[in-house]
Amino acid sequence: MLTTGLTTVLDLVLPQTCAGCGAGGARWCAGCHAELVGAPARRSPEPVPDGLPDCWSAAPYEGAVRRAVVAYKERGAVALAEVLAEAVAFTIVTAVNGVTAVHDTMAVHDTTAVNGVMAVHDTTAPWAGGRFAVVPVPSARRTRRHRGHDPVGRLAVLAAGRLRAWGLRAETWPALGQARRVADQAGLSSAERSSNLAGSLRVRRTPKGPPVACAVLLDDIVTTGATLVEAARALSSAGVRVPLAATVAATRRRS
Repeated sequence: MLTTGLTTVLDLVLPQTCAGCGAGGARWCAGCHAELVGAPARRSPEPVPDGLPDCWSAAPYEGAVRRAVVAYKERGAVALAEVLAEAVAFTIVTAVNGVTAVHDTMAVHDTTAVNGVMAVHDTTAPWAGGRFAVVPVPSARRTRRHRGHDPVGRLAVLAAGRLRAWGLRAETWPALGQARRVADQAGLSSAERSSNLAGSLRVRRTPKGPPVACAVLLDDIVTTGATLVEAARALSSAGVRVPLAATVAATRRRS
């Protein structure tokens, strides 16, 4: 497996092909970009596990989106971080709008142009009127060592930057750490994943406690939702509200 640094160098010197469709000329073409950012939506697993925050994703985990996520996460194609972060940030903005649209019909609103779309922010919502955290779901240390980078952590930093540029007071908070080792999730059912992950995450201690009262969870893919449920549990136990989870992609798995 190529290291992330070597992969980045090769990206600069070798002919470029789109990570989504293989077309020449760009690392990420306009057609695949439209597939990635064109349909952010609420995509919850079925069945929805207890404790899952409102769950949104940029796109289904298929086609060009799936190939891009795999290239970024497993093959060190870190040049894709910016486009994936843009997609998940736009998903968060869309979700906030969807959530706050029914929050208070008499609320005061402001507007921000996002990707050419006028995003309406409810200024009475916790993430519009005050700071909120974008909290990445952590990978196990051995997984990060194998990959040579922290893909979700990088996306959280970039997505929070996008959100700030769009007028939301977002900050990155790498709050979560591993409390114990877990088994490989591949091939496990929803119930098995929940059991495997229960109690596996903890909130890192800070001298002044949590820096924010409200957080948005961020991950690359949602499958059964078990990881997001465990992350939300850990944050909630530290007194942090977790009304929303956002991912780049959602599988169509039903189990």
